Parts: sequence; structure tokens; C-alpha cells
Amino acid sequence: MGSAFSPESSTWGPDAGASDPALTPADAPLVIVLLGATASGKTDLAIAIAEAFDLAVLSVDSRQIYTGMDIGTAKASAAQRARVRHRLLDLRPPDRPMNLQEFRAEAEAAIAAEHARRGVAFLVGGSGLYLKAITQGLEPPAVPPQPQLREQLTALGQAWCHPLLATVDPLAAGRIAPADAVRTQRALEVIYATGRPLSAQQGYRRPPWRVLELGLNPADLSNRIRQRSLGLYEAGLVAETERLLRRYGQACPLLETIGYGEAKRLLAGDLDAAGAIALTTQRTLQFAKRQRTWFRRQHRPLWLSGPDRALGPGPDQPADQPASQPGQQDSHQPTGQPDDRTGDRADRAATSGPEPDLVKRALAAVQQALG
Repeated sequence: MGSAFSPESSTWGPDAGASDPALTPADAPLVIVLLGATASGKTDLAIAIAEAFDLAVLSVDSRQIYTGMDIGTAKASAAQRARVRHRLLDLRPPDRPMNLQEFRAEAEAAIAAEHARRGVAFLVGGSGLYLKAITQGLEPPAVPPQPQLREQLTALGQAWCHPLLATVDPLAAGRIAPADAVRTQRALEVIYATGRPLSAQQGYRRPPWRVLELGLNPADLSNRIRQRSLGLYEAGLVAETERLLRRYGQACPLLETIGYGEAKRLLAGDLDAAGAIALTTQRTLQFAKRQRTWFRRQHRPLWLSGPDRALGPGPDQPADQPASQPGQQDSHQPTGQPDDRTGDRADRAATSGPEPDLVKRALAAVQQALG
């Protein structure tokens, strides 16, 4: 690779975003990755890149793989999917959790299809562990799902399961958020099936392709997140959560994740509308901080920024001040019903579209990688 933008020095430096040329053949097929925290503007920029180079968007999002979870995950709308092809969405219903190994198999098949069609594959997402598995060859243990064990763990509850994981696999527990029931159950599932902790069983198998990573880290991320959170509720998150609860029940772990958990509490009367929005914002800010830290430590993207948007504080720093606490008054009251923006989803509420200069930088990097 040629030069790349460095967030630490705000200068162009060598080889950021590129796979190691000493380990990857120059004629290996190319995988382009657009990564960034939630609400960083990935969707709009991805569509611009995909349209320019006739690429499909291969989504790498651990919640967008589930059917019916559309508004709460800011899944690409029908209008956006009509503009460019999207894959790796809607793979499973929420009551059939997909583990990392299963997703990687789906992703590798999609990558192979795009390499055969176009010679290049385009991954877009913010799920760091999934991206690492695909681009760096992280190999999780080959343990099939254990439905009966998952039912038992769900019945016990996350408040019991995560401390249990901390006892038997403290390294895995330290990497998994206490509220993340899906990953907690998977880690316990691996221990139950193999007798060994998950953290001791993850190896690496180098993938057979070159990788170009492009990263988004906007300075106004906190404001984008606040707009995104409000937009979710205005776009109909509460109604979507109610439909999912009717179909999959109160015990579905995915309905405790960001946005759905707060909408669920709103429906139960435990939060008012303003409190639900505030708590969703707070949880998202915390999640974005973890994402930024992960991308800084685990990836080497070419960080992109527009002429009027300097890269903000390092990912190890808080994204901004915490959101208002649950229950605090907010002048915006969601209706729970979709409004005119539903077709573009809440992701559009956080940004008016990618800056032209940002698009130019991204297109130039892709063109350089294509040769």
C-alpha cells in the first residue's frame, strides 16, 4: 500500500490499513473493510463506495443477522438495498442465536462469491470480533450450539450467568460485557462442551486474501449517537420491540440488547419515553467507547476524516460526557410509531450523508488498492 492517514499524527503514514505484504501475495484477492463505531456514518459511505465500484455490501454486524430486528439495529432500508446489493443480513430468527464460527462460514462463502463475481469483496460493520475472525483468521472452537443448555442459562438469567463465567473463565468474562447474554452463553457453552475455557481455545488461520481497512472515527460521534437514539424511537423501535416480544417471548436474550432492552422496559412501565431514550443513549455511548478501543488495538485501518472534521480524542478516551440519566425530562417524546424517516432508518437521522472530501479519500484508497 501507499500512504495512509494517521489519527495520532494527522499526517499520511506508510501502510496503515493494509495487510502485511510480506505475508500476503500481491496477487491475492482483495477484501476491503469499512469499520467504525456505531453511528459513525458507515452506511452512507459504504453505499457511495459500493456504487462507485459495483460492489455488494457484506454486513458484519452481530445483530443485523437476525430477522425482524430492523429499526433497533439501523439495518439498511429497502431503499438503500435497492441502490446496492446487501448480504449477510437476516440470516436467522432471534430465537436461534448464531455463533462466531457459524457467521464466519457464511461470511467466507459471501466473500468467495464476490471474489468470483468482481474480484473484490467489501465488508462493512462495527462488530470487532467478527471482523477480526474474518480478516485476521481468528478461529473460535468448533462447538455446535447446545439448545438445551441455552434454555437453562436463559432461565437462570444473565445476572447469574456472567458471574459464573467470571469464575470459570475470567479472561473471557473480562472481554464480554455483563449485559451481553448471547456471548456469555456461548462462552459457557464452550466450557460445558469441551471442559476448557473459551479464552484458551482461540487460534489463528491466516486468510488467503489481501485486506484494506478503512476506518471512521468522527469527532462528533457523541452527538451522532444522541441523534441516532432519538431516531430509533421516532422510527418505531417500541412497536418493533412489541412485535418481537409477541413472537419470541420475554426471555429472548437479544431483546435485552441496546435499544430493545430499554423499549422493553418502556412497554413494561418501568421507564418513561424520555428515560428510555436517555438510557439507550448512555448504553450506546459506552458501547462506542469499547468499539473505538477495540479498533485502535486490534486493527490498523486507514482513518478517514473530512476537511472540517478532525479526528476526535483517542478511542481510549470517553466519547463525550455521559447522557442524561433515565427518567430525566427530555423535550422529545417518541410516539412508538414509524414516521416519514422510517425508509432511511435511524442511521440517517445521525448524518446528512458523507462529506464529499471523505468520499474522495475513500474512493482514492480503494482505487489504489485495486491498482
